Amino acid sequence: MSETSPTAEHSPAAPPTPPALTEVESHGVERIPDADRTAKPLDLFRLAFGGANTFSTCVLGAFPILFGLSFWQGLAATLLGVVVGALILCPMAVFGPVNGTNNAVSSSAHLGVHGRVVGSFLSLLTAVAFFSLSVWSSGDALVGGAHRLFGLERSTPSYVVAYTLFAVLVLVVCVYGFRFMLLVNKVAVTSASLLFVLGAIAFAGDFDPSYAGVFTDSADAATQSLFWPSFIGAALIVLSNPVSFGAFLGDWSRYIPASTPRRKVIGAAFLSQIATLLPFLFGLSTASIIAAKAPEYVDPAAPDFVGGLLAISPSWFFLPVCLLALIGGLSTGTTSLYGTGLDFSSVFPRLSRVRATVLVGVLSIAFIFVGRFGLDLVQSISTFATMIITCTTPWMVVMILGFWTRRGWYDPEALQVFNRRQRGGRYWFAHGWNWRGMTAWWVSAVLGVLFTNIPGQFVGPLGDLAGGVDISLPLSLIVSAVLFLTLLRLFPEPRAVYGPEGARLVRTADVPVPPITGPGAPKDTSSPVLATEGS
Repeated sequence: MSETSPTAEHSPAAPPTPPALTEVESHGVERIPDADRTAKPLDLFRLAFGGANTFSTCVLGAFPILFGLSFWQGLAATLLGVVVGALILCPMAVFGPVNGTNNAVSSSAHLGVHGRVVGSFLSLLTAVAFFSLSVWSSGDALVGGAHRLFGLERSTPSYVVAYTLFAVLVLVVCVYGFRFMLLVNKVAVTSASLLFVLGAIAFAGDFDPSYAGVFTDSADAATQSLFWPSFIGAALIVLSNPVSFGAFLGDWSRYIPASTPRRKVIGAAFLSQIATLLPFLFGLSTASIIAAKAPEYVDPAAPDFVGGLLAISPSWFFLPVCLLALIGGLSTGTTSLYGTGLDFSSVFPRLSRVRATVLVGVLSIAFIFVGRFGLDLVQSISTFATMIITCTTPWMVVMILGFWTRRGWYDPEALQVFNRRQRGGRYWFAHGWNWRGMTAWWVSAVLGVLFTNIPGQFVGPLGDLAGGVDISLPLSLIVSAVLFLTLLRLFPEPRAVYGPEGARLVRTADVPVPPITGPGAPKDTSSPVLATEGS
């Protein structure tokens, strides 16, 4: 596979100049011009790591302890979830530099012009879930820290103010766009990392790696039987964090020049998730301390990691907790909300990127308040996160295998057909749907949901068939890969979608594809483009 996209434009002789930070980003999901591609793989690392180097990741890191695992068992589950999640995620970074647009638009090539809305829907769910988690956890920490420092009453108005503050700040950053968000994350990566290191110092005296959890030798048989379901469930919750970035990586990597070696882009995405072991281990370690010193805060029926952390913290660490909450809330919230606003500006063309961002932001804020004060959805965040990865992972598998079989070749104009309200092109397939990719996705996602088994929270209709172990992820991974490649072999796609070098592994069909028609379409495409013409 070549290191340079065959669809890349020629770079200008003079290095491009980045726009001012205070300039509101004007780009939507149209291909980013080469002149504006000034980002580097390091910037991708900062954004992806900064979006996860936060308080909400600490909350996810506490789940192994909440599930009853010991510290060492929780560490193994955390390492498994982070590494596997990073391996699944990192190939998704290449679509941005190759196509100059976000991953939902790139998915048009494999799911069809209309099928790309699947990616938009998944990104919306992911954004709402993790934006809400960041606001909830950071707001609770800020109010709790202010209560311990200044005696602020922990009342509903206090939480409303804290949540509103975070949400509005995040919305402002997202409206300004990529460059401003990059600045925030540059600051967040360094400052949050330092605060986590400071936290390690604060809790070093209380930390005991011998915390045994509930699955000890003296536990009864019923408890022992829950070990593997709890271990796998904890690993899946950890894994949900890196996988949640799958729909968003293209939002940021599209500003990286197409000539950038793909191994550097993939490496930046992989290392950004490995680096999240810092907040994950902070959450795991402090949760084990909470379980030993204040076990009422890790009661599975009503867990309160933030409250427990404040209960065991030395008084001098209350202010750093507040700073960590503020910085982390901004970082996670911006990386979640920015991409969804960007994508919905293409789904609803009457909305500019700014208007779409504001709309999605307002809807997310409403969800936050309803969930926090009305439906108590915080308790179900692990279930929501698992459902997200169950549905998102097969979509990512289709994308990655599609990239591999296509040899990384894409038609930039055909990718934009949906956004321009046109018809036809290489990715029109059957009335705008590529039923091969769509079938592989929905069958795998449905099977994953059916086999999901989250102890004490959600068990799918077939969730007990594997002895209580959650096999939803490996099952959806295997089924999506095998089914998609099988469908490509049995029902070949048009030769035209594979470009001049042809297909890898799969067969092709010499059938015509319709020309692009509609607003802004070229005037010289009155006859169908023959699939045998290659590029």
